[in-house]
Amino acid sequence: MSRPTLFKFRLYVAGDTLNSMQALANLTALCREYLPNRHHIEVVDLLREPKRALADGVLMTPTLVILAPSPARKIVGTLNQTQTVLRTLGLGTLVA
Repeated sequence: MSRPTLFKFRLYVAGDTLNSMQALANLTALCREYLPNRHHIEVVDLLREPKRALADGVLMTPTLVILAPSPARKIVGTLNQTQTVLRTLGLGTLVA
């Protein structure tokens, strides 16, 4: 029996700004609904770790980096367009 695909996300935020909090809430809700028990979210606050932005090539926040499954991809914004996010994840067939 094959194991379900684990999705690994890294969300870059700028403190507790409105857009950052919306992105985290939208990602959490999306994962809860479409990827239950199949996801891991790492949140990187660039106000606390500014060098990570440079090292990871992040130019604006919020930015979601999809680390797994490969290939790595980035989405910039609050993640409020569920269909677009799901298509980027390769899960576009889950939403009508």
